[in-house]
Amino acid sequence: MLREYKSRHNKNLMKHEGDVVLARENYYKYKPRNLVYLLNKRFSWMNKYIKEKDKVLEVGCGTGVSKDFIREDCSLLLTDFADHPWVEKKVDALKTRLKKNNYDVVFCSNMIHHTPYPKKFFTEMNRILKPGGYLLIQEVNCSIAMRLILRIMKHEGWSYNADVYSLKIPCTDKDDLWSANCAIPNLLFDDLEKFNKEVPYFDIVEKSFSEFFIFPLSGGVIAKAKTIELPLTLLRLIGTLDSVLVFLSPRFFALQRRIVLIKKA
Repeated sequence: MLREYKSRHNKNLMKHEGDVVLARENYYKYKPRNLVYLLNKRFSWMNKYIKEKDKVLEVGCGTGVSKDFIREDCSLLLTDFADHPWVEKKVDALKTRLKKNNYDVVFCSNMIHHTPYPKKFFTEMNRILKPGGYLLIQEVNCSIAMRLILRIMKHEGWSYNADVYSLKIPCTDKDDLWSANCAIPNLLFDDLEKFNKEVPYFDIVEKSFSEFFIFPLSGGVIAKAKTIELPLTLLRLIGTLDSVLVFLSPRFFALQRRIVLIKKA
């Protein structure tokens, strides 16, 4: 396995990298069926852990479209490091300056692999979550298929040489908001014994893998590539096929993973 691959923004074959404004405008203007199906898959599972009137926080909300999929009877606050009209509070996920022990649920989608110091992120989430609160994570999985896609599209890179628990050496370029290391989730969650040792204030409640065909067919969430709009029936069939392939070999097929952590009382 190639332990490291570095991508450059100017070599990226996907269009409009980092343009969350355009991505949001296009989403609400066209509501592309493939993308809506993908995002529903990425967010709707989280509702299992969210109760009525829960105080819920999204870190790294990006386009902010999660509000279309998270249950409406909770109190959801959208936050991001970037400042956009739909971002309700601008925060640094590594140092939010939010109230301690204040949230029932915090969630993030494909944000951690952009984080220079992942351990700082978990420390901060532990600080702001209530005891017994959930941290819901949807993230990239650096499978064989994912590494192949990244190499072909030159979109993002990975490095298994990074130390995800270091508080001094960054895993990504800390001065570049869109710098990415797609190996970060694997380095964190493939060795659960080490994760539990380094992040002792959380217990792992659930972990699973997802997505193969449905991810490239979406055309991308923010950075875009050409795709063909498919009928919902066919998307559901492809979703079922994805589930079978991911079950058979997550190491090869799974492009995403889900992790649920609970803060120890």
